[in-house]
Parts: sequence; C-alpha cells; structure tokens
Amino acid sequence: MKVHKLIDHLPQFRKAVITIGTFDGVHTGHQQIIQQLKDEAIAIRGETVIITFDPHPRKIIGSSDKKIRLINTLEEKIELLTRQGIDHLAIVPFTEEFSRLTCDQYVQEFLIEKFHPHTIIIGYDHRFGKGREGDYHLLEKLSETFGYVLKEIPVHVLNSISVSSTRIRDAIENADIGIANELLGYSFFFEGRIMEGNKLGRTIGYPTANLKIQDEEKLIPGNGVYAVECEIKNLKPDEAKLLKGMMNIGIRPTIEGAQRTIEVNIFDFRGDIYGKVLKVYVKKFLRKEQLGKDKKEALMVWQI
Repeated sequence: MKVHKLIDHLPQFRKAVITIGTFDGVHTGHQQIIQQLKDEAIAIRGETVIITFDPHPRKIIGSSDKKIRLINTLEEKIELLTRQGIDHLAIVPFTEEFSRLTCDQYVQEFLIEKFHPHTIIIGYDHRFGKGREGDYHLLEKLSETFGYVLKEIPVHVLNSISVSSTRIRDAIENADIGIANELLGYSFFFEGRIMEGNKLGRTIGYPTANLKIQDEEKLIPGNGVYAVECEIKNLKPDEAKLLKGMMNIGIRPTIEGAQRTIEVNIFDFRGDIYGKVLKVYVKKFLRKEQLGKDKKEALMVWQI
C-alpha cells in the first residue's frame, strides 16, 4: 500500500475506486466496505483508494468533543489497512480551512481535481463540505457532470459499522476485551515506551515494564489484569518475536498522589529494555486488578 500525505502531489491513479471515512478500528464492519472497494476495483481493473483525515474531523469542528479517544493511532490505522491489501491511502490534513470548503468546492476542487475518481463508493449518510451540506444526493446529481460512477454502501453495513464502533470503544473501556477482539477481527493492540519505574514489582515476584503511552488520544483498556503478547520494537530481525506476558492496568500510589499505570510482566524474559517501545496485543481479560494491593503494601515498606 502506498501512503500519500502530500495531497497536492498525488499520482495519476488508474481508474481510482475511492471511499472516504475515518476507519477508526478498521474492524469487521469496515472490512465489508473494503471488500466492496476491492471487488469493484477488480471488476474494472482499477486501483483502490481510501481517503481518511488527520486529525480526526471532530477535533476541528466539534467544540464539545475535543478529547476524543480513538481505537487506532494513525500509524496503527496504516498498518491495519496495509494488511487489507489496499492500493493507496491518502491522509488529508483536516484543517479549519479545509472544513470551510463548500460542498461544491469539496467535490470539484478536492475529489475531482485531486483524485479523478472512476468510482465513488459512499454511504447514504455521508456528509461533507461547510456546514455538512453535501450529501449522497449531491454526489449523485454531479456524477454525470464529472463522469464518475457512484455506488452506495448498503444500509445494513453502515448500521453495523456504527453499532460496532460504539460497542468496541465501550468494551475496551470496560475491560470486555473478548467482545472488542471479536468485533475488531483481531487482537486489540497499543504501544508504549518502557520507562524505569519504582521497580517494586521485583520485590513481590513480578518484574514489570512500566509503559508510557505516547498518543494521548489512544484508547486504553479498563483497569484489570490481562493475558497479553508483546513485541519489543526495533530489535534485530533474528531477535524479534512475540513474547507472552501479563498486564496490569490500575491506580498506583505515587509521591505526587495516585495515578493510572500500565505494567507488563513479560514471562521468561531477561534484559535491559528501558527506553524501548513495547507493542502489546491484549488477548484476554483475567480478573480485576489484584497486584495493586500487594504493590501498595510493598510501597508502604519502602516509606517506613
């Protein structure tokens, strides 16, 4: 998959079959749209093009929704769409200036002049342009003028996406990782940099990697203990492998007060990995956090 971030320097796509959306999660609902996109491209010997936005449009035009939590970071979304076999991903900077494009400008100056679509696949509920005045009917009206084919995403697929996205976010936040993974179609994952913590876990038999999440918009599972698989990033190819482990997310007492921490115990692993990035695949919720009580008692010992 080719990733395009310079929207003013796009290549000439071959019979571009495009769709537009945030695709947060790239879950099983989204995968139905992707399959429709691929099937259409195969039928006309064209190329698949997904248009997405960064930052999320709600951060620019949704004054009450600035602190959004996303299932995927942009890098994760790129990884997941690459797995889906898409030809091109165009990442459009969503700015206030872009949000002020009229719906006619959006179609002519953005979609047509930059992407030259052969086919546009979109949902009946898609809105675009200033004030979200553009819709499916406008695209249908302009299709003859600009010479593109317009195809609709089935209503049941759109409903599935809406329901699934909400259920996935709720499930992750409430530690129901089984439901989340089933709806995603893959194991939910995130990355964090390994920080040197208080090392108290070692005193109770649980040496841990304390993780700092780099992207504050990234959704993190609810408090509890999980079975996980981990990957230490940027190792040599012969060293890279999935490692089994246990993760605890919970509230920890600190000098400054209490804070939420993410700690991963990698089984049968020894080595100095402070400063490295750990990719964590969350496999199963085990129980509500218990390590916290032990660690709090251990902390009290050190404070005596």
